Amino acid sequence: MPHPPSLPSTTAAELDLLRVLWRIGPADARRVHEAVAEERTEATYAGVLRQLQLMHAKGLLERDERQRPQRYAPAVAQDRMQKGLLKDVIAKLFAGSGKALVLAALKSHVSAAERAEIARLLHDEGDHDGREGERS
Repeated sequence: MPHPPSLPSTTAAELDLLRVLWRIGPADARRVHEAVAEERTEATYAGVLRQLQLMHAKGLLERDERQRPQRYAPAVAQDRMQKGLLKDVIAKLFAGSGKALVLAALKSHVSAAERAEIARLLHDEGDHDGREGERS
């Protein structure tokens, strides 16, 4: 099976627009601007439109030109983008160790309630995979 094409690099601003489009679905530039302006009141329509056009040229967005106004949609599913970015972070910052990433996150970015939920998920997963007694 061939590997999927690599993901284009993304800036923080591009990820912000992708998050908006993943949340609201395919939309024209005006609707994207309205959604962005809910969080960033300084965002201009012209700026959002230009960013959408650049992202389309870069391959991050698809544009439906069969209708007016044109609608933009992410070219990559959110989970694929997250996995790709996470893989890069693990490789670059944690020497390829997913365990190191998880430990760093648990130390500083996870509440006690979230830790308890993670522990339950890990315990439940152990019950279902037939390796309850195994430790790694």
